[in-house]
Amino acid sequence: MASLFDTPRSCWNVSALGRIRTVTFDVGGTLIEPWPSVGHVYAEVAAGHGVEGLSVDLLNQRFAAAWRQATDFNHGRDEWAALVDRTFAGITPKPPSQTFFPELYNRFAEPDAWRVFEDVLPALDTFAAMGINLGVISNWDDRLGPLLERIGLRKYFDAVVISCDVGFAKPSPVIFEHAAKKMGVAPDCVLHVGDSLEMDVTGARSAGFEAVHLAREGSGAGAVRSLGELPDWLGARCGGSRD
Repeated sequence: MASLFDTPRSCWNVSALGRIRTVTFDVGGTLIEPWPSVGHVYAEVAAGHGVEGLSVDLLNQRFAAAWRQATDFNHGRDEWAALVDRTFAGITPKPPSQTFFPELYNRFAEPDAWRVFEDVLPALDTFAAMGINLGVISNWDDRLGPLLERIGLRKYFDAVVISCDVGFAKPSPVIFEHAAKKMGVAPDCVLHVGDSLEMDVTGARSAGFEAVHLAREGSGAGAVRSLGELPDWLGARCGGSRD
């Protein structure tokens, strides 16, 4: 099905966004995803250190379980080391923190460990052409800025706000308030887009932002399945229309 992002940019103007003047995005699961998967990268690095034949599916499952158990995760290097150790517990002779964790940590700073979703560039190009200020609000560490630069996305964003710099992680309203202040815009003039109901939608709304849930593989009331659906969503939400 054709997206409204497939229509000429001249068919859209800022009036379609109502009061929204800034759009911010989550990163992981919204703009990019690990490629081919976390388990693939983990298995590849482990094999380079003599631990071969690990199941990618098992590593993905164990990472997902370790991630769910991580509470008050602030994305520090030591926290990542502990999470990776839990993922590999019992399947490597020594915990990765004592062997290959440094290489694994650096691997996820490389652009080829990530894939940009196909709908991202058309969406960013369209909003940029409309004169909309764009930003990032992400729970991440200091690898994110250089990574966005290397995969060609950094140029789109007026601000990149990450939890390790602010000291507060989503869903805290503080990180959203910080982003609005940094971008010089009132919170109620910002739309935040992200794939987590708790972290992105609830967090953004607690700070006075507008928010939309990006559910790429699911559904939900008020959710969009693709960034290409944002113009329709905004038109319905804000009362905008194409000229």
